[in-house]
Order: sequence, then structure tokens, then C-alpha cells
Amino acid sequence: MFRIAPLVIALCALPGLSVAADALTPAAVNSAEATAGDAGILRAQVLLDRALFSPGEIDGGAGSNTTRAIRAFQRNRDLDANGELDAPTWQALNAGAPEVLVEYTIAAEDVAGPFAKLPEDTAAKAGLPALGFESALELLGEKFHASPKLLQQLNPDADFAKAGTTIVVPNVAGVAAPGKAAKVVVDKSDSSVAMVDAAGKVMALFPASTGSEHDPLPVGEWKIQGVARDPKFHYNPELFWDAEAKDEKATLAAGPNNPVGVVWIDLSKPHYGIHGTPEPAKIGKTESHGCIRLTNWSAKLLSDSVAPGTPAVLQE
Repeated sequence: MFRIAPLVIALCALPGLSVAADALTPAAVNSAEATAGDAGILRAQVLLDRALFSPGEIDGGAGSNTTRAIRAFQRNRDLDANGELDAPTWQALNAGAPEVLVEYTIAAEDVAGPFAKLPEDTAAKAGLPALGFESALELLGEKFHASPKLLQQLNPDADFAKAGTTIVVPNVAGVAAPGKAAKVVVDKSDSSVAMVDAAGKVMALFPASTGSEHDPLPVGEWKIQGVARDPKFHYNPELFWDAEAKDEKATLAAGPNNPVGVVWIDLSKPHYGIHGTPEPAKIGKTESHGCIRLTNWSAKLLSDSVAPGTPAVLQE
């Protein structure tokens, strides 16, 4: 159960007072005047995430995933889709916006673990009973869709391994799925996965890794066959071009650091699916082995919005 409270911050209404563009503080980020610099980027990322146009891992830095999310949000709001945080876009983002950064008290279950450094070798991973988080900080980053580095930057003196510690986090908890999607569109050219309603409007969009030169995206019209949560990963070296000769088949336990993350959305194309990842910072920035990778939290939200038979269009 999340224990989140609005972060109460007094911004003195003094003549000439302005929020520093590069100040990454709760006061700066929670101000609707934060429209530039790191504070503006972080504010936009959180509000885009809340609007279901995900910038991927929230890190307070500009990048292709954030630009992609801005464009999708602009199209959804019938604005000029220029990918820039212009005045009309800020007006739409700030309309009815809650506090962007809030306080969270670290719970006992957040630090219960067990936490352990995971091996790189697939065979070694196959011997583990679970592929869980390596630290409480990693868990909290995933819970709040944020990079661990950002959480440390926002909370420089915090002990993330201690229950009862109050920290500042992005206000993204409790945002519900928008309803059932009429279809899912995976777009290689945009490195994205979109949920589309019956009228053809994009309801939500997530950055994605969509194949590689060796394992290209299987372009075509497929269907979603089902959803597996907390899936095991069945490693078959025959399906991986970069497998080593010594590799053998192996089954890896479930967990957020499983190669397919916490959700597998099965496609009618054999051996292909949309799934989570243990490396959210790499989504939309690196290649995959043919399948479609999302952050774990985006994969969860998508899985709540599809059903067996939902069309999945994979395009270039």
C-alpha cells in the first residue's frame, strides 16, 4: 500500500522572485512556472507519465523518449505535434495537474528483500530461485518509474534501505489504465507501442525496443493470445544469433530482473511477444532480440488493457 502525501511547499509571492531554470528542487519542479531547464524537463516527464504518454524511465534529462512522448501527447490534445514544450503544451499538461513531486515513507515491504547482486551468466541465473531486485533503491526506482540516480539526486541524504525514511518521489502511483484497447500498434520507426481506441485515437504510448538487424521486427498483423504475469524465461540458444557454443537450454525464475521482466504479452507470431525488461534505462535506445520490450511498469499497464484476440499491428 503506497503511503504518499502531497509535498507542502511555500513559494513566497515576492516581487521579482523567479524559479531558477536549472534548480532540481521540489519547490522548482512543483511550480507551474517550471517550464525550462532540468526542473521543466522533470515536471514534463512526470505529467506525461501521468497522462499515459510515457517518457520511459523518469530521469530529469531531455532525450528521444521524452520528445516522442511530447509529440504523442500533443497529437492526443490536437496541438501542433512539434515535440517541443511550447506554451500550448504546457497549458495542456498543467491543466488540473496535482503536485508533481510528493513525499513517500519507505515501507517495511520495500526493504524486506532479499536483495542480492545478480550474475551476468545465464546458466548462473538459472540456478537462482528468483530474479529479484538487487537493492531497495532499484525497487523504489521501478515503483516510481524513476532512475535510481534521480531518486538519489532528489534525496541526497536518504537511507533507501531503512523503513520509515521519508523521501521525495515522482507522483505517478495509482494512475489507472485508460480502458481496453481496440488494437495495439508497434511502430519501429517511432520506437513505440501505442494503445488505440475504437475511433483510432491513441490512448497511451510507451517507448519500446523493437528488434534489431539480426532479429527484425516481424511486420504484419497479429493478435494478442494472452498475458502471463511473473513469467519464467525459457532460454533456447538456438533462437539467439549471439548465443555461445557452450550455451544450453535453461529456465530462469520469475522476477523483475528476469530477461522478460514481470509481464509477457503473447503474440500469435510464434516465439514473439511484448514484455518487460530488467533494464528500463535502455528502452527505446538499444536493440532487442526481435521481441518488443517495454519498461516493466508500461508492460503492466498494457497488459491490463488488452485481451485475447486484441489486434496487434507491427509496422515499420
